[in-house]
Amino acid sequence: MVDFEYTYPFASVIEEGVTHQKNFIFSHCSELKEDNAVPCFFWGNITQPFVAAKCLATLAKTVASQFAIAPGVLAKLRDPIISVGNQQLLFEAFSSCNSVYVRVSLHNEILDGEFIKSGCTNIDFNSHTVRAFNAVTASEKMILGVGQKEMHFITDKHKTVEKKVTLPNRWIKGLGNVQVYLAEMELAYRLNKAEAIQLFRSLPKQPVKNDYYLIKLGVSYVFAPSPLEDAIKIGGAHRLNLLQGLLLLADSLFIYRHPSEQTVAFVLNFKGVDMLFLLSDNVYRSFSGDGRYLENMIEDIPMEWLVGINNFFKTNEVFSPTMVSIENDINLGTMSTLQASLSSIGLLGYNLLDHNYFYRRLPFKPERLVSLNLRLQNAKKLTENNEVEIVEQREGFIKAHVRGTAGVIHTVIIDGDHAQCTCNWYTNHQTKRGLCKHILATKIINQ
Repeated sequence: MVDFEYTYPFASVIEEGVTHQKNFIFSHCSELKEDNAVPCFFWGNITQPFVAAKCLATLAKTVASQFAIAPGVLAKLRDPIISVGNQQLLFEAFSSCNSVYVRVSLHNEILDGEFIKSGCTNIDFNSHTVRAFNAVTASEKMILGVGQKEMHFITDKHKTVEKKVTLPNRWIKGLGNVQVYLAEMELAYRLNKAEAIQLFRSLPKQPVKNDYYLIKLGVSYVFAPSPLEDAIKIGGAHRLNLLQGLLLLADSLFIYRHPSEQTVAFVLNFKGVDMLFLLSDNVYRSFSGDGRYLENMIEDIPMEWLVGINNFFKTNEVFSPTMVSIENDINLGTMSTLQASLSSIGLLGYNLLDHNYFYRRLPFKPERLVSLNLRLQNAKKLTENNEVEIVEQREGFIKAHVRGTAGVIHTVIIDGDHAQCTCNWYTNHQTKRGLCKHILATKIINQ
């Protein structure tokens, strides 16, 4: 499957005024005609320009980072996704290797402007924009526009170009997977500024192959190469060095752990700004390869349901599955399946600090988003081609033979909540990254 190619109508530009003011105009692009036709989503003043600019510069630096390849190999910068709505702006992106997810949230208290339309779009983050973010000072005014607001900001100094770029499908798949982990995370520690700075002094400066552990020693917190009781495992800990330049500006640092130790989250909290940094358990572990929600998508959801939901909810709106079920008379079981579908295709995100889901109206047609679940599609092909044979079945127990690649017969056993398979995927990952296609196929024919 090829990546999605899109074209910006003009390059993002920065106009520097004579009264210590910077005007940032982000070009945007959407596959949805109704969004792409909107000239501007947001236009206004950022009242905490220095903090916001530093966080966005760090996001851009993260996007350009490749942790899973040899040094010296250039990473291709990918433009982030921005969600506009519910009186906030959310910038989301992945590192080029897809092992780090980053989100910058600009909240209402620092936004003095007009929300013209709620929506989600890709924005052009070119090198000129990133350099301008790094040059922003605390004393100047910062105007930010998502989309084309006023053409006079595009001057002879900033040549208008038509930029054609690609958004990796793994980014879209990654958005559908990170919220699964975020929703299951628990707060482990809350550190003040001094504690956070001290903690990061123990961070390895160079790439490390072995796991590190965040441990508490008395009243102090450190990163150590050996675990103690209740330690938080952190693979590829050197990735956290991207946050070093923000610690002096942050008010506090929240650290979240996942029961499976497959990921860990760091949230820097500023006045009116939050920055989420989610790490996979090692630099070679891509978030796009997970499939934790695939089992809940075995039951097909009609496309008109997804289209209807996508048209009903606004971007960044709080999404409560229980309330949606009650208010729209939807069976709770059906709602669970619908929520799983929305999550898996990236239409739901999760806010750690508020402990709630938010809707993300991605700038892609629902048909494209659904088509990205290749493992589930392959499982359905196995059932359609009669490649699954049930050899033993009783209450709570199923044993099946499933014909896989090159005619190899795999044995699947489902005993209660436990499932296993003889394929290479299960051998390497068990169920930590979702079920293999053979187990999924067996479950499909027994639903």
